[in-house]
Amino acid sequence: MPAQTPTFVAKSTLMSFFNLKTSWSNAELVILKLCIASAYILVGAYFHKFVRHYYWVFVILFAVTVIWGVYLWLAKMKQSSGTK
Repeated sequence: MPAQTPTFVAKSTLMSFFNLKTSWSNAELVILKLCIASAYILVGAYFHKFVRHYYWVFVILFAVTVIWGVYLWLAKMKQSSGTK
């Protein structure tokens, strides 16, 4: 009996995910930018002793902005897929 290959996400489903479009205001992009910036600072904190004193502040900032950014993104996706 031949071994079956694992089932993955269909290519059409994956491609339609990347083709989704949303509109973001500048205020909403601030959250995304803070999230990305705090991730860079976390990496920098790992390598530099000066920033290491503020490590937990950046961890908290990163966690909050990730949660907030995902919430905004899901709300936008829900709004765009709603009735038009």
